Amino acid sequence: MASRLKVVRTVPSLRRALEPYRTSGDRIALVPTMGALHRGHMALVREARQRAKCVVVSIFVNPTQFAPHEDFASYPRSFATDIKALREANVDFVWAPSVEAMYPAGFATRVAPAGAAKVGLEDEFRPHFFGGVATVVAKLFTQVSPDFALFGQKDYQQLRVITQMAADLNLPVKVIGVPTVREPDGLALSSRNVYLSAGERAVAPMLYRVLKDCAARIKNGEKIDRVLNVGRIEIDLAGFTLDYLEARHALTLAPIISRKDGPVRLLVAARLGKTRLIDNVGV
Repeated sequence: MASRLKVVRTVPSLRRALEPYRTSGDRIALVPTMGALHRGHMALVREARQRAKCVVVSIFVNPTQFAPHEDFASYPRSFATDIKALREANVDFVWAPSVEAMYPAGFATRVAPAGAAKVGLEDEFRPHFFGGVATVVAKLFTQVSPDFALFGQKDYQQLRVITQMAADLNLPVKVIGVPTVREPDGLALSSRNVYLSAGERAVAPMLYRVLKDCAARIKNGEKIDRVLNVGRIEIDLAGFTLDYLEARHALTLAPIISRKDGPVRLLVAARLGKTRLIDNVGV
């Protein structure tokens, strides 16, 4: 049965709504999103529901993580459809602040993450990105004060940055990464997949196939550099414009040259037409 979901738009209203749960000692879970919800988001909601009595989903397209040339104005927005899906999923509250509520006049504080935010992956191509993400997520954590916060592993570097930020700032929230949800052909679900043309959509799963093949070959003992060089060529030949295909330490995201250097994560980012896709797999 669908829940009596409530949409909340101001910080005082949010805190009043959540106070009964805190008074009762009930756990609260937060699923931060920018809307345009898909099955990947709903997997986060289901995991949140298993862990907490109260589930809050934030919907906020955060302007501070978009550069001027990026797609903030055209980013997919489907609020009414999102609310319907969240009501059916028995979400308790949607936290949907305006830009003015999140960044009021005179707002002057930013979070400047380092560590996993400065390792030459997404940060090299989107240098503004993690400062915007860390700032808005820190605000969401202080506004909602959740016991748990759920994030998809598709945005793996983001997950590591947020996990580190929460630990460094002693925020009383457990950050949980949820496995990537994929289409039957392997393409990682993303709100930006709607930008793909039919022809591009047919090619897009190649990224995941290359990642899986690279991971299998590294597990079988082949040298990481050689495997990745072959993978980069395959991605180029498929019609992508490659930003990176890298093997990194799964926790620090530091470069590695051998499986002996620690748990390995393969990460890729590439453009197909006007759409930028990212993905990752463990080795």
